[in-house]
Amino acid sequence: MGARLSSDEFAAASASSKPAGEVPDATSGTPGVFDDVKSLGNSLRGLAHDHVRIITLEARQAGESLVNMIAASVVLAVLVVSAWLILVAAGVIVLVGNGVGMIFAMILAAALNLAVAFVLYRSIRELSQNLGFPATIRSLSSARDTAQTAVAGKERA
Repeated sequence: MGARLSSDEFAAASASSKPAGEVPDATSGTPGVFDDVKSLGNSLRGLAHDHVRIITLEARQAGESLVNMIAASVVLAVLVVSAWLILVAAGVIVLVGNGVGMIFAMILAAALNLAVAFVLYRSIRELSQNLGFPATIRSLSSARDTAQTAVAGKERA
């Protein structure tokens, strides 16, 4: 870490410094501008080191969190699929218990699953349009076209 002055050390250094406009004597024990710049450089280097260390630690934490989130998501997906299959099986059993044929109950369950899957597919497809930053691309294309028009206008003039 960089050398930082306490408030007492700063006050002592300020009190002992020469008035503005005077050049400090090279042989005196008073720190000059070079020493102040050197101290500032050390402080900035220490500050930069601290920031890099924080970024490194947070990047490691973010990576570990991402791995844990993916693992939890896989387990969650397996549990949700298991629960869905049990609900579908229970629905088929209820239909068969109410006199509906087994084949028809299973076809009905499959058709309902496919209908839900289709609705979700359409929703995902619609949402995927937002992944390409469409407004940003339009804005950049517009700026590029304006710049090309301006350049072409200057070339004609």
